[in-house]
Amino acid sequence: MKATEGMFDESVVYVTKQGTQVRTDEGRIVVWDVDAEEDEDPELATYPKEKLDTINVFGGVNFSTPFVAEANEHGIVLNYFTQNGKYRGSFVPEKNTIAEIRRAQYALGYPEELAIAKEIITAKIRNQRTLLSRKGVHGTDVLKDLGERAQSVSDKDDLRGVEGEAAERYFDCLDETLVSGWTFEKRTKRPPEDHVNSLLSLTYTFMKNEAMSALRQYNLDPFLGILHADRHGRPSLALDLEEEFRPIFCDAFVTRLINRGVFTHDDFTTDNHLSDDAFKTYLSKFDDFMQEELTHPYFEYTVTRRKAIRQQAILLRKAITDELDAYHALTFDR
Repeated sequence: MKATEGMFDESVVYVTKQGTQVRTDEGRIVVWDVDAEEDEDPELATYPKEKLDTINVFGGVNFSTPFVAEANEHGIVLNYFTQNGKYRGSFVPEKNTIAEIRRAQYALGYPEELAIAKEIITAKIRNQRTLLSRKGVHGTDVLKDLGERAQSVSDKDDLRGVEGEAAERYFDCLDETLVSGWTFEKRTKRPPEDHVNSLLSLTYTFMKNEAMSALRQYNLDPFLGILHADRHGRPSLALDLEEEFRPIFCDAFVTRLINRGVFTHDDFTTDNHLSDDAFKTYLSKFDDFMQEELTHPYFEYTVTRRKAIRQQAILLRKAITDELDAYHALTFDR
């Protein structure tokens, strides 16, 4: 297996090599180089299909028709990205729909949605404060106050207001977490206006994709939001779930890449995208990061970050279907 062409943990594969095809061969999933020379092995990587639930492909990579049928049968989600990581769409297997769970999700009332959203945003603000504290940033008591306000709001608009104010205060401090040579002035997107924002946007996209995969795995509709408004083509529930992970997973990952010198400014193109080689490095580092283990604060046992996200999808589903009295967001106090 060649790391830059197919990286594998127990459930997710990334395929970046241009001109390849994902196909099936004797019951396994194979990444095949259709342009390989006669003296080259065209088989770049192979995986057991029973253990996969998501395949992410970037740019000029295609799937054979028999493989798509296999993906549908085995419940494997296929996500399409541009070569530099912009999300384009997904193929979702038919089996990923259980009517009774969807009915519970569609029937969720405003008070129940608000209660879940308050837990998510309170956790996000708590995790913002935790990340800054880990980086030695002081003067974050305002975030503590905003976290308490998030718990006391009476409607979603007020909650969005508190979340927005917390984000502004938090990003005002993010520059203090970076090593010399890197600066962060403000959050910009579509398009990101500097290299730090580019890495943040890319990582938020990948985390949204992780959240979408987790929600689909547990039969929740990722497009029916709790706090994010419904909009055509927008995975609002995935964006909701992603909120609690942004500081403690996404921003922590980006500051690690910068502060450990994984990338320099020379790794970016003039439009602030990572170069092709740097993007492969990014994918490798992201996958390593998602496989790192932590102690889940609710379950109190060791899991990978990827598994933790999927556990949050389980907790969210249980809250929606009344198997739990409340949603327990992923929160780290230190």
